[in-house]
Amino acid sequence: MKAKIKKLSKSIQIQDEQLQLIEKLSNACAIAGQEEEIRKIVLEEINPYADDIRVDAMGNVLAIKKAKTSDAMKIMLAAHMDEVGFLILKESEEGLYHFDIVGGIDPRMIAGKKVLIGHKHVQAIIGAAPIHLTSREERARTIPVDQLRMDTGIGKNTNVTPGDLAAFDTKFQRYGETIRGKAFDDRLGVANLIQLLKHAPDHIELQAAFTVQEEIGLRGARTAAFALNPHIAFVLDATASRDLPSYDGEENTLYNTKIGHGPAIYIADSATMSDPRLVKFVMEVADTNQIPYQIRQPGPGGTDAGAIHKSRTGVPTLSMSIPCRYIHSAIGIARISDWEQSLNLMLAVLQNCDPSILDRN
Repeated sequence: MKAKIKKLSKSIQIQDEQLQLIEKLSNACAIAGQEEEIRKIVLEEINPYADDIRVDAMGNVLAIKKAKTSDAMKIMLAAHMDEVGFLILKESEEGLYHFDIVGGIDPRMIAGKKVLIGHKHVQAIIGAAPIHLTSREERARTIPVDQLRMDTGIGKNTNVTPGDLAAFDTKFQRYGETIRGKAFDDRLGVANLIQLLKHAPDHIELQAAFTVQEEIGLRGARTAAFALNPHIAFVLDATASRDLPSYDGEENTLYNTKIGHGPAIYIADSATMSDPRLVKFVMEVADTNQIPYQIRQPGPGGTDAGAIHKSRTGVPTLSMSIPCRYIHSAIGIARISDWEQSLNLMLAVLQNCDPSILDRN
């Protein structure tokens, strides 16, 4: 028998505490494969609230909040700690470094950007010739990455070595109801997962997976899902909004999501067909609680769900993302309302979770 959807008993508001957390998370540097800075923050935040915490061989943080009832559903929530960035390859001249891209970054967007290299956060600029020194033909094409250099500006730098990773040097800012910063994909998901662990309902076993290396192949999620072996899983992520005016000045109606329209529920992406029972359930919870949402249109991109749903004998999985402009670039833009609604929708989902949700047709 399908249980009646209950309204959220108490919602969470995004206030100074949450804003200070996302500022700390966004400003930290954690390129895929080198997530130590975010892992440290996560461990500090969740230590008082989890019954069991461990860091696995991949570097995932796996935290369990046990249920206070027997035979509880095991519900995995995943959010990835890593971000896109750069890998130092070699020094070409004193203070100038060859590099490659880590994860999905459009090469058109990197020339002239500030970066931080390595654990010591050495400041550098991705250098390109100014307009005065380039031909019209050169300005008409994207500069290949292998022709760009990171420039520390100070000659030989003993704090930079091949193998170092670099992140965009962008500081978090709030402007009214809008936030700006780097790595909102997926620091917003990480911030939400921390809050949900703190407010986990008693009737479920919450399995929080702060995963690594999502941006280079969903690698941490694969081992995390195998270790946790959940009954169902939800992935908390950020997705690209496509809501800017089109070239002819009219509104672009071929969008994936829009900022200011609530969390985006996935039907499908390039790696996953979301479990239709979970899609229906989450939409019912949102409607009952009058939380706005949008359907993330099928298309490119993917989340940790792509690995989780194929774990062991299969895991019913659904992704829900916060829409952001300009993800995978030096700076993103998101709305606090979308963030807050995403957090409260997932909290309401957890409060309503019971085995009957898998009986939905």
